[in-house]
Amino acid sequence: MSAERERMTRRRFMGEGMKAAAGAAAGMAALAAPRARAAEPPAADTSRILNYNPRMEYRRLGKTNLMVSAVGLGGHSRSNEKERTEIVSRCIDAGINYIDACTRGEVCRDAKALQGRRDRMYLALSHCANEVRNEDFRTAPKLLESLDAVLKDSGQDHTDLWRITCFEPGGRHTFDTACEIVAALEQAKRQGKARFIGFSSHDRRWIKFMIEYFPQVQVVCFPFATMSKAAPADSLFEALKKCDVGAFGIKPFGAGSLFTGDADQDNRRARLAIRYVLRTNTVIPIPGMNSVGDVDNVATAVAERRELDAGEQADLRRAADRMWAGLPPRYQWLRDWEYV
Repeated sequence: MSAERERMTRRRFMGEGMKAAAGAAAGMAALAAPRARAAEPPAADTSRILNYNPRMEYRRLGKTNLMVSAVGLGGHSRSNEKERTEIVSRCIDAGINYIDACTRGEVCRDAKALQGRRDRMYLALSHCANEVRNEDFRTAPKLLESLDAVLKDSGQDHTDLWRITCFEPGGRHTFDTACEIVAALEQAKRQGKARFIGFSSHDRRWIKFMIEYFPQVQVVCFPFATMSKAAPADSLFEALKKCDVGAFGIKPFGAGSLFTGDADQDNRRARLAIRYVLRTNTVIPIPGMNSVGDVDNVATAVAERRELDAGEQADLRRAADRMWAGLPPRYQWLRDWEYV
């Protein structure tokens, strides 16, 4: 060992020893004064949270380090253009700062709804019809061509998150296609066309492979319905945490199958479902919202306690059983997401 390296090693050893001694002394002091009040955690720097509202909760979106509202606005909606603009306005008022749009029409609609206030929300996009579900768009050049087209059509020069829509429902792309997806995402990020990058899929095992094999992936989007839960083994939750990947959950209401048509009962079920998803502390739900009343109801759920009491758990379980039994034919694939 060189003399210089020995000196550096010795300094490091002595420094670590001093830290350990200081820690031991602090521990002894704490034991000697057990009633002393614990130090308050440092206050969060809310100035860096987009569209911050103290009544809204915000969560770190994995390695992007973005602080995103605990609930986002999903792209699918039965609202018209005027209603959608009102919904977006109410989201901004509530402190919601994330919109997910996955079709060309949704992207253009939401970009228009955000005109004059684009800096208040993160807008994620996908041009799902012209991405890898379409066999003509399974190379990086074609994917970038699709991104350029939807950015131009929606009057934007970049997106906050490009999340390429992959095979749905189920199914896995080839390894070559996976490499093309990541190459396109990386190039879009280098070119400044996408601030952050990711993908969506309805295949849990393929998602797990992608985020473990490609550290470039920052965000994923997948189904997470009412009463979905971590798989007892090989859960996607573990991979998300290990790889520090942000996660958005679609279909928290089981594509509407959770509801009965009674407004009061449906609002309560929606709040219970949102609280259930938030308790995972992993998935950020992005429900479709069809009215400003839906926004208010979701914001209320965020403000309510996370823990469900025995009666609420029983009510939600009964509602979830009804939801799983009542899934329409085109949403039967959601059953594959009871365990994540």
